Amino acid sequence: MTSDLRPEKPILLWLRRDLRLSDHPMLSAAASSGRPVVAVFVCDAVVSGYGAAPRWRLGEALRDFLPRLEALGCPVVLRRGPALETLKALIAEAGAGAVWWSRDLDPAAVARDSAIKAALKAGGVEARSFPGQILFPPWEVKTGQGGPYRVYTPFWKAVRGLPVAPPLAAVSQLRSGPALRGVALADLGLGQDMRRGAAVVAKYARIGEAAAQARLAAFFDGPVTHYKERRDFLAEAATSELSEHLAWGEISPAQIWHAGARALHDGAAGAETFLKELVWREFAWHLMFHFPDLGTKNWRADWDSFPWAGESAAAERWRRGMTGEPVVDAAMRELYVTGRMHNRARMIAASYLTKHLLTDWRIGLKWFEECLIDHDPAANAMGWQWVAGSGPDAAPYFRIFNPASQAEKFDPEGAYRRRWLAEGNRHAPETARDFFGAVPQSWALLPGAPAPPPLISLAEGRARALAAYAARESAKG
Repeated sequence: MTSDLRPEKPILLWLRRDLRLSDHPMLSAAASSGRPVVAVFVCDAVVSGYGAAPRWRLGEALRDFLPRLEALGCPVVLRRGPALETLKALIAEAGAGAVWWSRDLDPAAVARDSAIKAALKAGGVEARSFPGQILFPPWEVKTGQGGPYRVYTPFWKAVRGLPVAPPLAAVSQLRSGPALRGVALADLGLGQDMRRGAAVVAKYARIGEAAAQARLAAFFDGPVTHYKERRDFLAEAATSELSEHLAWGEISPAQIWHAGARALHDGAAGAETFLKELVWREFAWHLMFHFPDLGTKNWRADWDSFPWAGESAAAERWRRGMTGEPVVDAAMRELYVTGRMHNRARMIAASYLTKHLLTDWRIGLKWFEECLIDHDPAANAMGWQWVAGSGPDAAPYFRIFNPASQAEKFDPEGAYRRRWLAEGNRHAPETARDFFGAVPQSWALLPGAPAPPPLISLAEGRARALAAYAARESAKG
């Protein structure tokens, strides 16, 4: 088949983690082309592979975004099925000459997209991918030896001075292509696995591009000033809370970068620290691109023989926020109620699982993957391996977060723990009580029950972990 890319042939705009109108390279290119377009969303194996909370959050993002896209003159069609076969069917129905999409660097998406691009080009259909998920293409940031960076600080020094293109203006009009038949968003069932938890999490989620921009403005209007000093305090509104929007492309990293750069120029004390956190996310994605097994295998092969515990009653109590360590349980309940967790709390909860309970980091990774509405595959994988000690640029294996001292330091008044723990609190707030309305009824948890006893004493857990690590170091020899 020969290629036919005449200007009048429609373009299929394949939507994924890019649900915004502003700073959207694919939509801007489509508007500039003058060609008719049809936006498509395909619920394929990659989407079905997301955890329950991410799928629900994706559905809510689509619910907000699709009418805004249609208002610009762009018809939208939703389908379920294997991506390549579904796209081929849509190409035939629309008489399309091209399929465009924004790059997704999740290994499953990379494998899918590479196969689809090759198949479409072989069939004479233009297949074009656009940037937008991260700031710098992974294949362009290299060490002096030509390989990828494996340590964060040299990576930060390499990219902090690189140019980041100014954000593109929001698309205001698109040329309408043919209307195609599809299914309703509700028929995709993206939120069905959340069950009764969906109504609870919905109270705390903020959906869409407008919410993302409001959060961006609010953060740089105040909290950025004290971000470096206050970001670890669990009960304070000291962070940007932009992660759930970044996860689904409701805001671009470039928009955040330029806002941070302006704040830095204007003298905001915490702006550089904030930009470093944004680049930490970037670093995670670069690592996952170059090392696709980051989320499934120990980064350091010498950890493969470490005797991690597998699934256990202790791991299940951790998942349910019933470990008996108040700050750990508060963190796990925040996760279940809101679909998010404070970053410091993530480190404390992850350290407790992998060190005090000596449980395989992949068990924790999978639970976060299931429960986070801001699930970021790269950041999740690197975060878990960093805490466990098995990962790139990892915390030293002997660094064991003490939940009690962490709580004393970062929740000194106990406000965070009171916010999420109902047991023993006659005046428990709605946030704490919502946990019992979100969890499966089969867990049989009641707010009036006594607090669970500790799974293990902190001293015993620390000693056991250090002994296991000493044995590992001795075996290495």
